[in-house]
Amino acid sequence: MAAAVFIGDEVSAGGFRLTGIDTLMPEPADAGDALRAARKVTALVIMTAELASHVPPAELAAALIAEAPLFAVVPDVRGQTPAPDLAGKLRRVLGLEE
Repeated sequence: MAAAVFIGDEVSAGGFRLTGIDTLMPEPADAGDALRAARKVTALVIMTAELASHVPPAELAAALIAEAPLFAVVPDVRGQTPAPDLAGKLRRVLGLEE
């Protein structure tokens, strides 16, 4: 079993490969398939926001709230698609911020 899998663009994948993390660089249409495959073989999945935007919303939400494997969405190298602001959403849900 891989310790972690990164799913994203080629440039970011190169950096993650240097740390020993397995990488997948699917086409946007195949992002959901890549996420499903990675969740079966690892304890941590990291995906760029750009590719995460191509995953069906229900599937993405399920991956984010699942206990295992851990799943994180990170900004993409071009900064075109922002990562979700989970901390801000949590503060709003708890009534700490409007």
